[in-house]
Amino acid sequence: MSETEDPLDPAPLLEDRAAESALRPGKLAEFGGQARVSEQLSLVIEAAQARGGAPEHILLSGPPGLGKTTLAMIIANELETPIRITSGPAIQHAGDLAAILSGLQEGEVFFLDEIHRMARPAEEMLYLAMEDFRVDVVVGKGPGATAIPIEIPPFTLVGATTRAGLLPGPLRDRFGFTAQLDFYSADDLAKIVVRSAHLLGVKLGKGVAVEIASRSRGTPRIANRLLRRVRDFAQVRSSGVITESVASDALALYEIDPLGLDRLDRAVLEAICLKFGGGPVGLGTLAMAVSEEAETVEEVAEPFLVRQGFMLRTSRGRMATGRAFAHLGAAPPMGFPGSASPDLFADAGE
Repeated sequence: MSETEDPLDPAPLLEDRAAESALRPGKLAEFGGQARVSEQLSLVIEAAQARGGAPEHILLSGPPGLGKTTLAMIIANELETPIRITSGPAIQHAGDLAAILSGLQEGEVFFLDEIHRMARPAEEMLYLAMEDFRVDVVVGKGPGATAIPIEIPPFTLVGATTRAGLLPGPLRDRFGFTAQLDFYSADDLAKIVVRSAHLLGVKLGKGVAVEIASRSRGTPRIANRLLRRVRDFAQVRSSGVITESVASDALALYEIDPLGLDRLDRAVLEAICLKFGGGPVGLGTLAMAVSEEAETVEEVAEPFLVRQGFMLRTSRGRMATGRAFAHLGAAPPMGFPGSASPDLFADAGE
């Protein structure tokens, strides 16, 4: 960071968000990966259009960065209707939700991100709106309170959640279609990187898309972010053309290793393996060892490390696996599961 650069300046963040928005596909045919979900959504949309009505409410679930927001926008584009966007944490009172619902146009798509974090009173109002397209606004307090029903036009609610298990059953059951988004394959991510590079006007050498895709943790958002950082590196320290060596040097500078582990991931593995002998170690102790908040370790690093087979979550705490020691180039301690045990009878025949 230069001496004149303000670390609190929102311009770089806004630039990244604008770039990410520009890379979003506008149609299902352009949406790379998630072929099963795309086909299912296409049928839901085409059937609704043939009937001349709004599609049933749609729930999209899956980890961050897999395209839930993009799919919501695509649904609105395919239906050629406006989209209203908000999030669960922004709706803390039933009145907040009533104000949004009463302003919807007929057939409009209402995208509610992180729907599992919505306040309970608003959630109960949403039940009625989803089923009967009506909201009851309570006027007054105590015995004199009166519920005034307000009719709202038919709309399509698209809910998105990273934690489907936190959704109450009554809310989950009111969605006519539920889609679970999975992590992307390296081939699908490589195609997304090629498409994004074309939109950004970036020249990619042979094998670069695969190199970036292999370090993107199965997530398009990460793939596009790494592509932009590699582009910056090539622009400043190379000729602007991204070759494999340029991409490798750039990703090394940003501390992204060949398997996609970043600084925090490696710090967690090194703490478990080298400081605590492979574990088990409690989450709080582990977080202090890497100088991070426990929530950051649990929600950012752990899911990827567990999915890649580097770490186990047990009732006694977090434990490393043999693969974690091998990735760090360290030998597991004697007696660690999977490590070589001494032959107690090696000298018996001598």
